[in-house]
Amino acid sequence: QMADPFLYNTGERSHYGCLGHEVQIEYLKAYVCRPSFSTDKAVIVAHDVFGWQFSDIRYIVDLIAGHGYIAICPDFFKGTAPWTSTDHWPDFPDWLKNHDPTKVDKEADVVLKYLKEQCGAKKIGIVGFSWGGMAVHHLMLKNPQLTAGVSLYGRIIRDSEERYRLLNPTFFIFGEKDHTISLDQIFLLEDKLKQYCKVPYKIKVYPGQVHGFAQLKPEDMKPDDKPYIEEARRDMMDWIKMFV
Repeated sequence: QMADPFLYNTGERSHYGCLGHEVQIEYLKAYVCRPSFSTDKAVIVAHDVFGWQFSDIRYIVDLIAGHGYIAICPDFFKGTAPWTSTDHWPDFPDWLKNHDPTKVDKEADVVLKYLKEQCGAKKIGIVGFSWGGMAVHHLMLKNPQLTAGVSLYGRIIRDSEERYRLLNPTFFIFGEKDHTISLDQIFLLEDKLKQYCKVPYKIKVYPGQVHGFAQLKPEDMKPDDKPYIEEARRDMMDWIKMFV
């Protein structure tokens, strides 16, 4: 049985009033937030297991838009039910089989086309959290249209050389106390990237932080964690600003 990897109780989060709006793009629903001025830069946000409507993810979309990017979070689950905090962990592997974070290519293409044709985006990056972090790692190996990626605590999947040949600059963010990802796995990732990766990459581990730490809304942060959460977000945005 898999331990519940989300040490923050997702049932007890504060309400969040979103700044963006929902759109339909071909067969996908998406949440979009635009900055107050026009721009040709965009960031796709890949949600975690709780899906595209989860308020923490919408908060991140709004935050990125506040930095001057068209930000969009599509429903990578294509209308199927996300995981919820009341689901049972023994069922998680079966749920994951039907929600594979490495099978997101078609959805990414739909969103890229929308951003280019409908929003005038010329440079597009991607950030993803947990399940979405795995999706980012996958897409940064496959899709050259994404000019930079940030993968936040995405479990490190499948050990093959192909997993390390990133096409564009990618930043991996981890929490030191994340019990879904061991420090050994992180050191191995670093080792392999040194060996195989030909583009800029970065790995950073944030002290004392658990899985899911970087997407908390301010009022849900614990005082001890707040500096690390804010640092992770600054680092995420600095990486995006450097390459997108």
